[in-house]
Amino acid sequence: MGHDKETKKSKALVRTRTLERAQGNSVPIEFRTLSIHVTETQRSGRKDHLQEEPQKSSWSWKTKPKDQDLSLQTDFFSTAVFHKLSEAEVNLRLNTNETLGLSQAEAERRLKSNGPNTLTMRKPNYVKKILGYLFGGFCSILWLGVITFIICWRPPLSDPPNITNLALAILVLFVILLQASFSAFQDFSTAMVMSSIMDMIPADCRVIRDGQLVKIPAANLVVGDRVHLSLGNKVPADLRLLQASNDTRFDRAVLTGESDAIEACVNATDDNFLESKNIAFMGTHVVQGSCVGVVILKGNDTLMGRINKLTTGRKPKTTIIQKEISRFIRIIITMTISLILLITVVWLAWLHRDHPNFMSVAVLLVTLMGCVIAFIPEGVPVCISLTLLMIARRMRENDILPKALSTVETLGCVNVICSDKTGTLTENKMHITNVAFLDHESNPEEIGRRIEKDSRGPNNLPQPEDDAWLLSIRQLQLATLLCNNAKFDNETNGLPVTERKILGDATDSALLRFGAQVSETTALSACFERTFEIPFNSRSKWMMAVYQGTTQHPDVIKTLFGSNMMNAGNTSPNEKDDMLVFVKGAPDVLLPHCTSFWSVNQNSCQPLTPESSAELSRIQQTWSRRGQRVLMLCKGRYSPYFAEHHLSAGGPSTSNAVQEELTRQGLQELCIIGLVGIMDPPRPEIKDTIRSCRGAGVRFFMVTGDFGLTAAAIAKQIGLFSEREPHTYEHIMDPNFGETKEAHVPDHSHEESYGHNEIGLPRYREGASLILTGADLSKMSPGEWDLVCAYEEIVFARTSPEQKLRIVTEFQKRDGVVAVTGDGVNDAPALKAADVGVAVLSGSDVAIEAADLILLGGFDSIPAAIRLGRLAFQNLQKVIGYLLPAGSWSEVWPVLINTFLGTPLTLSSFLMVIICCFTDTLVMEKEEFNLLSLPPRNSKKEHLISLKIYSQSYFFIGTMMTFFCNMFFFLYLKEYTGLGFQDLVFTFGNIPEEKLKPGVTLEDFNGYYVNTGQCVCFITLVILQWGNILSVRNRRLSMFQADPFRKQRRNLWLFLGILASFLIAILVTEAPGIQEVMLTNSVPIKYWLLPLPCAVFIIIADEIRKALVRAFPKGILARVAW
Repeated sequence: MGHDKETKKSKALVRTRTLERAQGNSVPIEFRTLSIHVTETQRSGRKDHLQEEPQKSSWSWKTKPKDQDLSLQTDFFSTAVFHKLSEAEVNLRLNTNETLGLSQAEAERRLKSNGPNTLTMRKPNYVKKILGYLFGGFCSILWLGVITFIICWRPPLSDPPNITNLALAILVLFVILLQASFSAFQDFSTAMVMSSIMDMIPADCRVIRDGQLVKIPAANLVVGDRVHLSLGNKVPADLRLLQASNDTRFDRAVLTGESDAIEACVNATDDNFLESKNIAFMGTHVVQGSCVGVVILKGNDTLMGRINKLTTGRKPKTTIIQKEISRFIRIIITMTISLILLITVVWLAWLHRDHPNFMSVAVLLVTLMGCVIAFIPEGVPVCISLTLLMIARRMRENDILPKALSTVETLGCVNVICSDKTGTLTENKMHITNVAFLDHESNPEEIGRRIEKDSRGPNNLPQPEDDAWLLSIRQLQLATLLCNNAKFDNETNGLPVTERKILGDATDSALLRFGAQVSETTALSACFERTFEIPFNSRSKWMMAVYQGTTQHPDVIKTLFGSNMMNAGNTSPNEKDDMLVFVKGAPDVLLPHCTSFWSVNQNSCQPLTPESSAELSRIQQTWSRRGQRVLMLCKGRYSPYFAEHHLSAGGPSTSNAVQEELTRQGLQELCIIGLVGIMDPPRPEIKDTIRSCRGAGVRFFMVTGDFGLTAAAIAKQIGLFSEREPHTYEHIMDPNFGETKEAHVPDHSHEESYGHNEIGLPRYREGASLILTGADLSKMSPGEWDLVCAYEEIVFARTSPEQKLRIVTEFQKRDGVVAVTGDGVNDAPALKAADVGVAVLSGSDVAIEAADLILLGGFDSIPAAIRLGRLAFQNLQKVIGYLLPAGSWSEVWPVLINTFLGTPLTLSSFLMVIICCFTDTLVMEKEEFNLLSLPPRNSKKEHLISLKIYSQSYFFIGTMMTFFCNMFFFLYLKEYTGLGFQDLVFTFGNIPEEKLKPGVTLEDFNGYYVNTGQCVCFITLVILQWGNILSVRNRRLSMFQADPFRKQRRNLWLFLGILASFLIAILVTEAPGIQEVMLTNSVPIKYWLLPLPCAVFIIIADEIRKALVRAFPKGILARVAW
């Protein structure tokens, strides 16, 4: 029964991982699929056209079905043979010289003929994009207005032609083009940001041209160039390796998704071109060693270029704000269509039958388009773009670079941050803080002082009569220096040791800096000559280096490590001659191979007893709890004499056999020299950053590949873990594990264990800490993930890239809006899958490309980014809350009153458009209160447009504005024509001429006076919006508490916007050309002044509402207030 359960669980996990890989890391999936197809093709014996000379390739990039594309790529790589050719054959085929490389003239000719070494990124379909700009969103229904107004412009619907309808068509077309321009600008700004990011990434390489090693832009590489690569370089093209040091390793994670480095060699290791280790692929990184390769494929012909072709069909993820805008558009369009259908049905069933002269077909169509213009707030798309643009600009001021404007707001919804440790939470500047022999603990400062005190000079070599303590220290120092592949950059050798640049990984760099910092080592290091090496790899988790003495100083190695140590002058070793072996690695890995330890007190190797093993374990546990990574340094012996006899007895000697023999001997009876504790200090700002994020309701987790104890110690140092001991996987399996009755953990099966829970928000228990390892994650079921995702403080240790991706997706399944921070290639899948991926500028370009935001400065920018993301959402709500009363609600009612009550239309379609487009400056607003004191927005319940905003905009502010603007329309008609509301209601075009004032004709009434009344209504709305903008900028605070003048909430742009709307109102009503075409008229000065007290009334009414909400925060009004 248990076995079946485990089997089902394993199958479920396999399915989950497969799905996650497919969704989150497209490039590795494409690589693996392609590689499998190539292998199967080769096994089937297919022989297609041999594509051996890439510069003559006739590869076609025309659009084809994906299966056909995959088949073409498979055919190409299954017939590639460059990995099987000898160096001479490669040089012959590519017409290059092994010592001179290509001539500059030939390289320029090939560059001109074949193009630059760049990937042709997915070219946007500009036709599709332009159509999206012009017909997407509100534009789709606005085009109906353009077509309708054009139809109503000329006979048969308008005879004579109605120039006003043509002008309206042009105006709506202008609005469409304005919205399309802002959408295009968003895409353009995203492209510019990506371009600026890629410009920050170095793209040079070193090649042989005319026999000289020169540095050129990677884009200028051509097929046949001989490229020199060293530690840290990015491979600029697909290379056939011709030379490689025995420690050369490539990180292919960008292609394979696997974190283990791949060793390099110069001979083919697989028939499959994609799996052979003598090929270096474009985009991968040299993580160890150095090599020389010749370019065989470049640009789009490379493996990365071809995979790029296969992956171009994937759609980018939709951000939360894009979903909200789409939802808003759907709501408005639904209401618009509903109103159109209602009026059409009323016209067909009633108006056309009972009042045939009131609304002709042309008038009906214009009225329906009036509904479109009335309900659609045309200015919203533009204001959304401006709001996001302003927030993005503020983010840049805080050293945050958003790659797309639509990502800006998503940060405000983030409720989970999963952060990498090394280089993100820590400085990635490892240094040794503790050293220890098993019978003595020390630190670098004490060791440096002891060497300075006891040695006879900086360059004096060890002598047999030296102090035992000094000789012990020298052994430890040499182990850190010699069992090491890092080196100082020659350009910085003149600087102090602490300031020199080091080429190598972080661990080796810390050991090298320690060894050089405690004392001068130039002369000492020169006494040792490396003969063999087995580099560190993730499977063995140790490194081995073999040394002998030099001919110049043969006695130094004997003084420190024994009289039978060999030197370079010993060409015929006997059974008594040994080479010195250094091994470094994790204590738990090397301890089984150790039989003794170096005793400082005894000045000799002592047997490893249970007591000494316990002391080693104690030191390791103590240091790990301080956040240090513990390495053990050992020494051993390697006998070339016995190795030669052993190898000759086993048959022909091969490099693999030599390495196996070296491993066999080198790991036998190791002696522990000592331990070093390596600390990567946390960033100074990270503690405050975590505190700020948690204050904002965002859970902050660590996801690292480091050991559990070290990760937990760092978590405590930075405040990610509280002082209590964290739970482990055992607590997930058994909630009562390790707990006393008094400290009993609540049963996780009960809802209350997780605190308050609502749809759209993740469940979690406050104050609960948890540490899990990658091994734990591989065993977990969906139910156990439910429990894990309930914790407030989590550290995921020893995780792989695949597991990082799974962590993200598991939280997303449980209503988490996840931000992931990272800087490495291995972080890219999780960065891509997250709702917001955050990379640091100093990170890999793969991570930068996968991320949504780039940190240009410190990690303390994250809370500022969250605050600005929430500000973006608040400002968007204020913009919409400002535009809806006048730009939607107050424009719908004139159409409804006209249709159902039979009065003249109180606001023309032209004036409706003007109201929407030219009266908003809330995009510049600052935060009303500390936004980080609020919990994250629940994106499934708290929408950009909600019933609360509709109530505020339509039923409260909108109703007052509708009443005042229509009141002044009828008040004006009453004053100047003698006809008021009561005289015009239910007239349906049959104006009572007998009630008109003397001198006012029916033609004057329907023409001049109605048009002027509409301008009065427009002026009233413009002025009422002044009151609306001053009230809507504060949701809860009084205008007198947060006025636009004081520094904290200063926004003088409001008054510029008010002035602009005033000038536009004057232009619209006074410009003769507009008056003639758009049928507007001058408004009496009286009706410019009468709306002013009404605007003040709106401010006072909203101030009373806010005061009641503040006075009764749990009252009915507060619950429905926006």
